[in-house]
Formats: sequence, C-alpha cells, structure tokens
Amino acid sequence: MTTVRIDARFAALKAEGRAGFVAYVMAGDPSREDSLEILRGLPAAGADLIELGFPFSDPMAEGPPIQKAAIRGLKAGLTLKGTLDLARDFRAGDADTPLILMGYLNPIESYGYDAFARDAAASGVDGLIVVDCPPEEADPLSDALDAHKVSLIRLATPTSDDARLKIIARRTSGFVYYVSVAGVTGVKEAQALSVAPAVERVRKASGLPVAVGFGVRTPERAAEIARVADAVVVGSVLVDEVAAALEAGESPRDRVLTRVKSLGDAVRAARATETV
Repeated sequence: MTTVRIDARFAALKAEGRAGFVAYVMAGDPSREDSLEILRGLPAAGADLIELGFPFSDPMAEGPPIQKAAIRGLKAGLTLKGTLDLARDFRAGDADTPLILMGYLNPIESYGYDAFARDAAASGVDGLIVVDCPPEEADPLSDALDAHKVSLIRLATPTSDDARLKIIARRTSGFVYYVSVAGVTGVKEAQALSVAPAVERVRKASGLPVAVGFGVRTPERAAEIARVADAVVVGSVLVDEVAAALEAGESPRDRVLTRVKSLGDAVRAARATETV
C-alpha cells in the first residue's frame, strides 16, 4: 500500500538525522512550460519531496496566494489529466524524488477513482492528499489507490483528538500531513512549541512520519519546525514568488528555486545547529 519512494526517502532522512523539505507548487503556474521547469529544478534546489497541486476553482483550504496560483493554472489550461501529464514528464527525468498530488475531490470524482489511480500510478505519482475527503467517505478512493500502490496521505489538525487520530491513521500511508494552524494556508505562522507535542501524538497514533505545513514562510521558521517534525512543507511563499516574478518580468523558475534553496538549506542545517 505504501509507495516505495516515499518510504525510502523518509528512511534516508532518518539515517541522515534530519528533517525533509517538501516544496509545494501549482501545476500550470504560470504556464505548463514554466511549471515543468520549476518541477525539474526543485530536487537540486533542495526539495526532498514535492507536492504538486492540481488547479481547482474552489480551493477552500487555501489562502489568497494558492487561490491565485490555482486561477493561473486554470487559465493555463491545466486540467487534472494535464497535471498527470506534467507529472509524467517530470518523472521521465527523475526516478527518485517522491511526488505527491494535492488538491480537492471534485476533479477526481469527475475523472473516476479507478481511472485516476491507474493514470496517477502510470505517471509516476507516489501519493495523494485530498483536502476535502473525510476518512469516513474515503474507502472507495482508498481501494482504487491501494490497487495501484499510490499512498493516500491524510491531514491531521490541531483539533484532531486521540479518537479522531485513530480514524485518520486508518488506511493512511507514506506520512501524515499535520496542519499546524487553524485556518487556511499562508495566513498564520506555525509555532514550534505547540507543534512539537502534536507531532508526537500524530506519530504515536499513525506510526508514520509527520510533515508539518500551513504556516511556514521563512527559513528561520522552517528550521524551528524541522527540529520537531519529520518534514517541513512550504507552499504559499513559493507561489508568491511566481506572482512576484510575473509582476517584475522575471523568470518564475529562478525566483522559486532561489527561495527553495534558502528554505531547504535552513531545514538541512536545523538539527546540526541545535544546542544541547
């Protein structure tokens, strides 16, 4: 059930004694060509895992930066099928970096669970995060993904109590994504003091690595979270770089990868700089 690439990457990170850096970008933002260039550059810039958003018109968990990125992706014509094609092109040049799709259920429903799982696996996708699919309604999707060895990665939040965590952990594989703040992406900041005990609770309930996102924008904050979590997820600040590049007439790829390097370097160095 658990995808080999995800497990292998977290095992390698554990052996290195550090957290991983997960970079989120939106498919088709600002164009298919630009987003493919960004994807291809992420691993060398410092991304240990990649989350690839698929554009959707009503991304309810997202703040303004990712909402705007989704609009740009839709205007570029990136459908869910187009996102899978993009993933396939990325995978043709990278056999190792775990690639996670992140988005909403409606496009997957329209695609069809079995067809989506089959095509996602064929495109080299390792996992799927569906923000608006509760565990109680996920069995048909889980069945389809399991058949093609694509991990379903669920979200845990600050309001998830122990009973809820048991439900969240059921049929989850790869890792658990811990939403560090109540609210949407890119608005509040994660706090390591509150995140640390929550990460331990989620690890205990799931037996899986825990990646923390929804509130990490700076290298300093990324380093703080990297000291208590298995991975740090950054998204809004990266799609902000795309918007800034468009406004300035600069290369979106160069701006995004420069920001990824600064964040990735901070995550890599975080535990090495801990004081005893």
